[in-house]
Amino acid sequence: MKNKYINKLGLFVSALILVTSCVDNEPLEFKVDKPVSVANQEVLNAYSPLKTYIDRGANPDFKLGAGASISQYNAKGVIYRMLNTNFDEITLGYAMKHGAIVQADGSLNTSNVETLISNAKDVGITIYGHTLTWHANQNAEYLNGIIADREIEIDPDDANNALLANTPSANANIWDWQLEYTLPTSLIQGVEYTLKMRAKASAPFTVGFWRTDGSSTNYGPDIAFGESWGDVSVTFTPTIDATKLQFCFGTFGGDLYFDDMVLTASGSAENLIENGTFDDENLSGWGKPGWHDYTFGVEPVAAGPATWWTNLITNSDVEGDDVSSFFSTEVTVGPDPATISAEGTGAGDVGRAIVVKSGDNPTNPWDTQFFVKAPQQLEAGQAYRFSMKVKADKPATIESQAHNNPGGYLHWSMVGSPSVSTEWQEYTNSGVISAEQAGASGMNTIAFNLSVFAEANTYYFDDIVWEIEASGNTIPLTPEEKADTISWALENWISGMMEVSKDYVKAWDVVNEPMDDSSPYDLKSGVGKTDMAADEFYWQDYLGKDYAVMAFNMAVQYGNEADKLFINDYNLEYNLDKCKGLIAFVEYIESKGARVDGIGTQMHININSDRDKISEMFTLLAATGKLIKISEMDIGLADGKQTDSATEEDYAAQAEMYQFVVQKYFELIPASQRYGITAWSPLDSPTNSSWRAGQPIGLWNLDYNRKPAYAGFADGFSIE
Repeated sequence: MKNKYINKLGLFVSALILVTSCVDNEPLEFKVDKPVSVANQEVLNAYSPLKTYIDRGANPDFKLGAGASISQYNAKGVIYRMLNTNFDEITLGYAMKHGAIVQADGSLNTSNVETLISNAKDVGITIYGHTLTWHANQNAEYLNGIIADREIEIDPDDANNALLANTPSANANIWDWQLEYTLPTSLIQGVEYTLKMRAKASAPFTVGFWRTDGSSTNYGPDIAFGESWGDVSVTFTPTIDATKLQFCFGTFGGDLYFDDMVLTASGSAENLIENGTFDDENLSGWGKPGWHDYTFGVEPVAAGPATWWTNLITNSDVEGDDVSSFFSTEVTVGPDPATISAEGTGAGDVGRAIVVKSGDNPTNPWDTQFFVKAPQQLEAGQAYRFSMKVKADKPATIESQAHNNPGGYLHWSMVGSPSVSTEWQEYTNSGVISAEQAGASGMNTIAFNLSVFAEANTYYFDDIVWEIEASGNTIPLTPEEKADTISWALENWISGMMEVSKDYVKAWDVVNEPMDDSSPYDLKSGVGKTDMAADEFYWQDYLGKDYAVMAFNMAVQYGNEADKLFINDYNLEYNLDKCKGLIAFVEYIESKGARVDGIGTQMHININSDRDKISEMFTLLAATGKLIKISEMDIGLADGKQTDSATEEDYAAQAEMYQFVVQKYFELIPASQRYGITAWSPLDSPTNSSWRAGQPIGLWNLDYNRKPAYAGFADGFSIE
């Protein structure tokens, strides 16, 4: 290896020694030796522009890139000239991302990008598109807004109101608050009646139920109101010909809701309550009692809608191919999407079903699990309804658990323990999520333990419905509605960005940083996070793994046929499993018919990074046959050491690491797969920077003087 920086500096120092050794005893003209620091800088200044060191004959398509600020580049100052002189391509750190372009109303403001393209075109430097889908630097407020609970406009012909009785405070006696209904037809003494309704309260309370003829009162069964909507009923036999119903709740302070009221006599289906649904806001017959001086009556109002239930599960009937709600696992194997059976094998021999096989000789009931995952966190107090159709090859009883994501155990019981036979049967469960089931940050997964018996079995699941209750004047979008809305937003963004840039931008990071650091074969997720940044949004939480398939297909559809489309991630040299996980994800994307041209490895490293792992990463990436790009390289000192404490030894080690990385890239990546290398931070980082603040990571210092790292970078392009 020929190290030009070391060789030039060595020649300079040798010459200096030779001159001083030839001095005789005769007086000479006074002379001051040049400081070593000045001499070294002259050696660095003698280097040619970086891009001239690339062998274009062997690497005709290689791009030497640099990270750039759009404002600094468009200002056409020192940085503009430095980038144009030394690099083939620029990558914008923020300016071409969703958060910079998409406005509050969803429109795209591309004026700065258009100016950038014009300026770059003038000097012939190319632009690398960065980035189309990422979880950070997004206009998350807009994206969350378009999938927020929607307002419900109450149509008088199709409303869903309830009767609301509000008491400002609890009083001393049960009769101190009352609500009265005057019956259109008197109840008959001795006839059995049943009153059914749906009811809830702002806090659990037992309402006293009376019926009266206007001058005397008969006491009847009480009615328990829960905090969530529930069906309640009372059966009674009047001892008088009652003309009114009274509901007494004087010791309660808060809201009581009544809905879907049906009063029938034994043997009759006629509802004796007019407008028991309250949907047309007709409160005829309802009012506050006025015949007792001590009665504090409640004025009833129609409050709607009463309730809505929304299904959290995508592809509940298993007729589609999306299995993002369903996972299965065996012992230590991580959760994988569950498999779908053939057509005609679903419940009732119609459609399809989820199939899960339990392993032989289990040690624990949870050695094989089937997971049903919701797209959002559910908190304690949330009402739910669950149902599914299930069968197995052998009769069994399965257990359920509450999890935060598949495998994140919270509580031993969630929706009971279904008994499963060899015939399809429906299992239902409902209730309110407890504090133990919700855990500290909420739950989103029901786990079914399938290894309760010590033998293998095969289970079949179909028509899985997990609903939550919503009340008020809004209703959550279903997972399908959210997926449809987010896929539209993704297409609107990618198509708009391509429209303004496709004539000049020919390469893109289509998907950025998809893999999870702690579970490197899985995708990142925002589900369960309690510290989401304002610009953080995970497309995959709504579109599943296929969000990347969609993004690559859209990039092809709206871009140029010959564009180079990349997937990009960090720490691939630090966590080789993450590198393998990213490669596996590329294989999945292409198995779904999309095209991935290249893989970017960011390489934000330091002088002590593991060189063997760096070499192994390049070997793994080269084996994919894809274009390989070092997409965001910068190299810091040990332990985040700052510029103000850096030594000459530190800078020499940094130069050596820059040289090593570039050298290994050219050594291990075949020429046909070398897209290029991008220096992410050409200058050292200022102390007020949001990126590696105060660290000397660049090839130039903040005074625009070349550093030894410049020489190491340039020398890396020369291989003996």
